[in-house]
Amino acid sequence: MPSQEPAIVNQNDQSKTQRVYDYLRGRIRELKIPPGERLRKNKIAVACGVSRAPVSEAIARLASEGLVDVFPQSGSFVAPIREEDIHEALFMRSALEVEAVKQVTREADPDLLDCLEQNLKLQAQALNAKKLNLVKLDDLDEMFHLTIISAIHSPRAQRILAAARAILDRPRFLALPEHDRPYDTLKEHMRILDAMRTGDPGLAGSAMRVHITAVSAAIEEKLAQITEVDDEQSKSNE
Repeated sequence: MPSQEPAIVNQNDQSKTQRVYDYLRGRIRELKIPPGERLRKNKIAVACGVSRAPVSEAIARLASEGLVDVFPQSGSFVAPIREEDIHEALFMRSALEVEAVKQVTREADPDLLDCLEQNLKLQAQALNAKKLNLVKLDDLDEMFHLTIISAIHSPRAQRILAAARAILDRPRFLALPEHDRPYDTLKEHMRILDAMRTGDPGLAGSAMRVHITAVSAAIEEKLAQITEVDDEQSKSNE
């Protein structure tokens, strides 16, 4: 039986799908598309300047990450912020990132440390701007952590962490402006980098654990507020 020729992947289609994915994930993260809202493919295709195919592929990817619920015959809807998903994602993030920073610290790549230093300078600039840009700050936050996990050269670990961070996008973004969280986040990132520079994996792991614990506490506080609002809305609808 003749072997089947591998499918030819159109790089242009891939870039279109990524563009739609970035557009939708950003709007979902910032709650510009709220939980429960239906994703209308035609409208999204027009907004992104693509056909329906890349939109369908992007929605499928978001569904695999738990950000979209797809119901046959009914359509695709932005998923609610589910408490059990948040707790699972926090657990996975802590386990992966603490071990990743330990491994990276052992290798002590000076170029990586310099890259992280540049990222922190940009975070500081974003915080000192006249108007705080939470989207930019959150993007830099994500890049800081992505730079570390990428350095262990494990695509599977990167995919797992990306999926966990996707689930945490919305409550993390909501929690970011609370209290002094943006400034505390920068300080915690600086401690992580300082610990990495010592070459002590245990110290770096502890710094990362402290940071993720603080992030988790902020998310849990925001999650409790979201749950309380949902409960009140449910009662008013009865």
